[in-house]
Amino acid sequence: METFKLEIITPNGEIFHDNAVSVTLPGEEGEFGVLAHHSSVSTLLEAGVVDIEKEDKTVESVLINWGVVHVDEQQVVVLVEGAVAIRGENESAIADALEEAKALVKSIEDSGQAIASVSAKLETAAQNLI
Repeated sequence: METFKLEIITPNGEIFHDNAVSVTLPGEEGEFGVLAHHSSVSTLLEAGVVDIEKEDKTVESVLINWGVVHVDEQQVVVLVEGAVAIRGENESAIADALEEAKALVKSIEDSGQAIASVSAKLETAAQNLI
């Protein structure tokens, strides 16, 4: 499958910088997916989970609080105020990432619906990793 360059950047540095097969983003008007050669678009992002399908067919999840995304035919650049990657080499690292994610969710002053959606995805991601 074709890939594109994906970057997720916070004020504290990069969370993700690699090739991806697809990415699902929590847009202001609902979730949307991006594949290679997507039409150019820039839009706001709401609190939610960014799901990244990598070349090896694994899916990595990154919890974000809000931001913007710019998509063009070769790359996707996500600029967010806060993000936590739900990944780790062992159970302890995954547990630490989940605790950071829970703290980020608590800091979101958004609608109850957005928080419920993020919490549900966070629980699913946790069960898939453990």
